[in-house]
Amino acid sequence: MRIRKTAAAGAVVLALTATATACGGESGTAGDKASGGEVYSGTYPVNDKANVNSPAWKKAKQAGKITIGAKADQPYLGFQDTTGKRTGFDIEIAKMIAADLGFSEKQIEFKTVDSNVRETAISKGQVDYYVGTYTINEERKKQIDFAGPYYTAGADLLVRRDDKSITGPETVKGKKVCSIVGSTPLQEIKKPKYGAQTTELAKYSLCVKQLLDGQVDAVTTDDAILKGYAAERPKKLRVVGKPFTKEPYGVGLMKGDKALRDAITDALEKHIKNGDYKKAYEGTLGKSGTSFVAPETPLPRD
Repeated sequence: MRIRKTAAAGAVVLALTATATACGGESGTAGDKASGGEVYSGTYPVNDKANVNSPAWKKAKQAGKITIGAKADQPYLGFQDTTGKRTGFDIEIAKMIAADLGFSEKQIEFKTVDSNVRETAISKGQVDYYVGTYTINEERKKQIDFAGPYYTAGADLLVRRDDKSITGPETVKGKKVCSIVGSTPLQEIKKPKYGAQTTELAKYSLCVKQLLDGQVDAVTTDDAILKGYAAERPKKLRVVGKPFTKEPYGVGLMKGDKALRDAITDALEKHIKNGDYKKAYEGTLGKSGTSFVAPETPLPRD
């Protein structure tokens, strides 16, 4: 998801923490008890014969661990609980890739990286690759490379399950719609053609709390993030399912490391084809009641 850059590059050290980032809050902070059930966590055979002619891969192999940037505050997508355990769809994608690169789950070191400094963390080698609602765009491609897209998101609307009045962005006229300050979906829904009354908060979890409390009528951001909240509270919330932007999510990595990019692309294609991807989706974001859609393969390699 695209957020305006408001943090200086020097904030990287502070951003590489396990605290919640600007894209949401911890599970439960939305004000009620989550009822979505256990989040799927798979295991993937490790390719012990992996050999990638990549500086990042060779460094990781020598260190005996691979460092992956991720989100920690997005339920069923990229989340870290109070015990330190990571779960969610993006976490499963990260694990699949690591296994194909020759690293077991025990050899993964996840680092929470704030959205504002992802390119800096990648380009400085603080993470070997990044998986976390990371939209591929031309501006970012000037600084880093992407493998994928492994998922195509789009700005959508999260509403209360019993609210039938909102059926898409064209039906929010006069409605109160919440998003976080500076987000692309917020800027889109603020356009006069929609006629929404917008509320801008610091975290999506705060927006979700206001939705549950009846203070707002909808929350907008990338549908993947909304699906996570709907999966967490399937009896109370639902995603409308009418995306009004296109956000292709990719795996971010060091610019110019074609060998690693191709190896990650190979891993994504393999796990899409063998069913691991579908199983991971259905056990995470799929708990929102949304249908599985497989990404197209082969993936781009330019």
